Amino acid sequence: MFFKKYGDIVVGVFFMVLSAALIVMAQLLPKSKVMDIGPDFMPMVIGVVTFILAAILTFMNVKNFKMRAAELEGTEIPDCDYKRVLSSIILVLIYVFTLQPVGFLIATMIFLLLQMLVLSPDDERDGKHVVRLLIIDVVFTLVVFFLFRYGFKIVLPAGIFTINL
Repeated sequence: MFFKKYGDIVVGVFFMVLSAALIVMAQLLPKSKVMDIGPDFMPMVIGVVTFILAAILTFMNVKNFKMRAAELEGTEIPDCDYKRVLSSIILVLIYVFTLQPVGFLIATMIFLLLQMLVLSPDDERDGKHVVRLLIIDVVFTLVVFFLFRYGFKIVLPAGIFTINL
């Protein structure tokens, strides 16, 4: 009952604290001597955006607390699908440990497809849906690869295949 009433407020405060810690730790990263944008830039951006969104979530839920409490009084919380949660955690761990040796392109394509299949509803796992997920997977992975490679000039792990694109 506690999390049902105060869940969004607790999550908002948690992410505000987490993003504040990210901002502080990002400032401890060394500054770049070559460019204005250094290794601290993206963690700072992510920390600030996360803090702002968490503050909005917390503020909106505190503001509308009485209305939401009355609205949630008669509703039931759906059961958690622990199988999907555990599968997602295992997939993320496998992805993290295989990213360097296998390489970004292959590891990300496999991870994203499997993660999308785990998270997609059971009734939408037909061939047409899998093909659509595969297209999204390949396009997203290639866009991220080229964005980092040529936009940000950051080389992602090549792994077992050296790709000179």
